[in-house]
Amino acid sequence: MIYRSLLTGEKLSRLAFGIMRLPVIKTENGAEDIDTQAATEMIDRAIAGGVNYFDTAWPYHEGQSEPFLGTALVDRYPRGSFYLATKLPVWETDSPEQAQAVFEKQLIKLRTDYIDFYLMHALDGKSFDQIVQNGVLQWAIDLQKTGRIKRLGFSFHGTVDEMRRIIDAHSWDFGMLQLNYLDWELQKAGETYQMLADAGIPVFVMEPVRGGKLAKLTDAAEEIMKAAQPNRSIASWAFRYVASLPNVFTILSGMSTLEQLEDNLDTFSSEGEADLALTGADRETLAAALAASNLSAVVPCTACKYCMPCPYEVDIAGVFGSYNAYKMGGSAFGYKMGLKALEDGTLADSCIDCGECVPLCPQDIDIPAEMEKVAIETAKLLTIDEYRDERAEMMVKRGTD
Repeated sequence: MIYRSLLTGEKLSRLAFGIMRLPVIKTENGAEDIDTQAATEMIDRAIAGGVNYFDTAWPYHEGQSEPFLGTALVDRYPRGSFYLATKLPVWETDSPEQAQAVFEKQLIKLRTDYIDFYLMHALDGKSFDQIVQNGVLQWAIDLQKTGRIKRLGFSFHGTVDEMRRIIDAHSWDFGMLQLNYLDWELQKAGETYQMLADAGIPVFVMEPVRGGKLAKLTDAAEEIMKAAQPNRSIASWAFRYVASLPNVFTILSGMSTLEQLEDNLDTFSSEGEADLALTGADRETLAAALAASNLSAVVPCTACKYCMPCPYEVDIAGVFGSYNAYKMGGSAFGYKMGLKALEDGTLADSCIDCGECVPLCPQDIDIPAEMEKVAIETAKLLTIDEYRDERAEMMVKRGTD
């Protein structure tokens, strides 16, 4: 494993484990529980592979993430052998007293008496103003002085101007950004990264493969990458892109399978930082692959599921996931099969434009508008496919090709 040290002394693995997309099993009532056996095996493999930074949050896995990590990691390994990160749900804490109550519950869930890296979760301009005005930010600053949290930071889902206000308000220990080669310009992540770098604030990265989208591209894009580096995975290009940035210290991956973990360990287990760096030729390859990837046609959903559950039971992440797979080179037949795997009443045409999901989306997606677009395009596609199926059946009956 490759490591990098903060000025405050912590030696962080370049690959960090994001505990938000663990393997799950379906319950009898249709809910999803963490597959504790498979997920614990992943924790053990990560530790064996040198990963020492584990990031969770209050809402992940419907509240199951923190208790799982407490049992699978904190109870089973020496507390000083890893760094534990979690986040304050600022949308649920309107006062220092509420924040303190949540924090105490987090310590119980995580089975620890301190947090190494504590983040104000999903800050933008509005939520930042709230934690300043209601005293929650000052509460966190004072809490750090007690040693119950070691480093104070934030995760960010806002604009460039909002980032400036956050940086100027406090001497933060670190900031976490959604950063990848697609969002560098699409969501102006490059600008917010540079602002943190200029302020001397270390950057921790989330969504380096954008919820998996940058691990599976179109055939044309993948052929370009494989021709240049046949022994590297597609996902490794995304990790190397952010690892090459000088102010990035650790890179979270929300891994769901042991195969993903092994691939990422392989990316970060080379001889040193030089092997992670992108050459000029690599950057040209990446630019060509991006141009061939058709990513501009997809809905920029990372399947974080902050918008769910939908009050009208639309499977927002499932709908966008199936649609995006189709737009990125999937077959119409495969798209139809993906839709059939979703339950009736959960598809795009069930959206009534209530708008409740919109303020919950960290990607600022106009979800109802995108649902309407998906519904219209899907209806046209299915009509065309049904016509083709009927025509093919007719030709068979006529004995023609």
